[in-house]
Amino acid sequence: MRFASLGSGSEGNALLVESTSGATTTRVLLDCGFSAKEVERRLVRLGCASAQLDAIVITHEHTDHIGSALTLARKWSIPLYMSWGTARAVGADEANVDLRVLWGDESVAIGDVSVLPYTVPHDAREPLQYVFSDGASRLGVLTDVGVATPHITSVLSGCDALVLESNHDVAMLAASRYPASLKARIGGTHGHLNNDAAAAILASLDRSKLRHLVAAHLSQQNNLPHLAQAALSGVLGASAGDVVVASQADGFDWLAL
Repeated sequence: MRFASLGSGSEGNALLVESTSGATTTRVLLDCGFSAKEVERRLVRLGCASAQLDAIVITHEHTDHIGSALTLARKWSIPLYMSWGTARAVGADEANVDLRVLWGDESVAIGDVSVLPYTVPHDAREPLQYVFSDGASRLGVLTDVGVATPHITSVLSGCDALVLESNHDVAMLAASRYPASLKARIGGTHGHLNNDAAAAILASLDRSKLRHLVAAHLSQQNNLPHLAQAALSGVLGASAGDVVVASQADGFDWLAL
């Protein structure tokens, strides 16, 4: 199994997960938060085409995550997976798409990939985050979450790779020009993780198998890559360079498990 990002941040998010078993390859796109044209352009950069996707899996209905998902699902007849609440929020339940409804903590098989959705606190209708597995390795993803929960720790412990939100630096957000209401939303229990909160979640996990750590969904206004890297690498006792940072423009290149 391997994974790569098309881009990560408030302007759009998408993560490609690929698993090869024998002569078959399964490709799952997690979130689709760009225009259809931009998704297809960024997929080509990773050596993939929209027609090769076996599924699009959605975390929640915010524009930077749902983007062109319905458009691409219709165009290429790609199964579209999301919670019922998310489906209702974007009208997927009434759209001409192959909708597959997911429920928290109930795994589904998509080709050679097992996908485990789990619930998180975020200001969306029924948000889910995910763990992907090929039977040998586990990739955990946690973005768009306001606060740690025991369930998050339980689900993400023992992962071989982790894509973890490090959205903002507390001091930078406080000093920003954002209105007070937006600052409260971002920093609230249903908003986004700051660097220290992300580090605390990382510290709570069983990291004995962890081989890749990615800091994701960084705010371009209220965070800096080196701040996120410092917070997370401090937990690992590693150098800052050992933490990959997903950028808005380029995401990150393939990481293999």
